[in-house]
Amino acid sequence: MTQAFVGIGANLGDPVARVREAIAALAALPQTRLVAASSLYRTAPLGYTAQDDFVNAACLLETSLAPRALLDRLRAIEEAAGRERSFKDAPRTLDLDLLLYGGDVIDEPGLAVPHPRLHERAFALAPVVELDPECVIPGRGPAREWLARAADQRIERL
Repeated sequence: MTQAFVGIGANLGDPVARVREAIAALAALPQTRLVAASSLYRTAPLGYTAQDDFVNAACLLETSLAPRALLDRLRAIEEAAGRERSFKDAPRTLDLDLLLYGGDVIDEPGLAVPHPRLHERAFALAPVVELDPECVIPGRGPAREWLARAADQRIERL
């Protein structure tokens, strides 16, 4: 079993309900065990900022699914929640990101682990650090140090 961190975000419809539903869907994945889910966080949008705040969280999973198979399952959960990819950083019903997969570094078409912008995003770092204060981002270092560098990003625990 490999430990994997999955980031969760939503800002359309009822984002709190969507995030909670996503946590339940992750807990139901085959060959996977939900170890822990973080608190929910309200965060300011990055990139395209003319949209509502997001609700974010993260889950720590233990899985025997390969990284690509896990990512495919995440995309299926997003699709079931009505996810549309209209433009970069668009509002969304649900966004699931494979943030970390063990200590692996993967750079394949359509699959990059660690998530290439994890170290820049308080909305992803805060829930990960909550779940594992000693988390290390392969090739980058301690997640908590990157979170300190993102202190200018608005984020509040719900």
